[in-house]
Amino acid sequence: ANVTVPHKEAAFRACDEVRGIARTIQAVNTLVYQDGKLIGYNTDAEGFMRAIESFGPICTALIIGAGGTARALSIALRQGDITPTVLNRSANRLDYFKAEGINTYLWEDFRASSYDLIINTTSAGLTDTELPIPRSLLIELLSQAKGAVDVIYGKETPFLREVKLSALPYKDGSDMLLAQGVLANYLFLNGEYPTEQIEPPMKYSFLL
Repeated sequence: ANVTVPHKEAAFRACDEVRGIARTIQAVNTLVYQDGKLIGYNTDAEGFMRAIESFGPICTALIIGAGGTARALSIALRQGDITPTVLNRSANRLDYFKAEGINTYLWEDFRASSYDLIINTTSAGLTDTELPIPRSLLIELLSQAKGAVDVIYGKETPFLREVKLSALPYKDGSDMLLAQGVLANYLFLNGEYPTEQIEPPMKYSFLL
């Protein structure tokens, strides 16, 4: 099974065994039942890194939000030699990032500066009007960025509408969804098929 927000931390706690980067980020998005045990993985991290390759060299990234997806991306970015910073409205989820030595800010403490990539991991955008941060702050950040990603897929979010107005390169969550799904299916199929064989039919399914 694949697990999505807001259940990734609960899935982590439900597992008998957690493997790979999921142990570090304490969030599971892929569940495999194997030998009587529930095994947890996180394919979001690697899927996201594959999805942002088209942006070219990236040194810094601002992650908006502090949930399970933000955890996965912050660790993956750092492992990829990209410095992450996390911006969240409230302090209640920032302890994890602080313990990992990742820079964190609350809205009231934050001043816009230059980041190569702006990433929205919040659920803002599931409505047609909500932005993940105040519009004035977002516009200022986009004016100094090289690109932007919204992990929400299947619709144009208010965040992406602002990105389009800024004329920056951008992606929604579709490429990340595909990449993490390919990796998840590799696990579901016990590694019997290489990811190169799994990706074409999955990509085709997006068009159906």
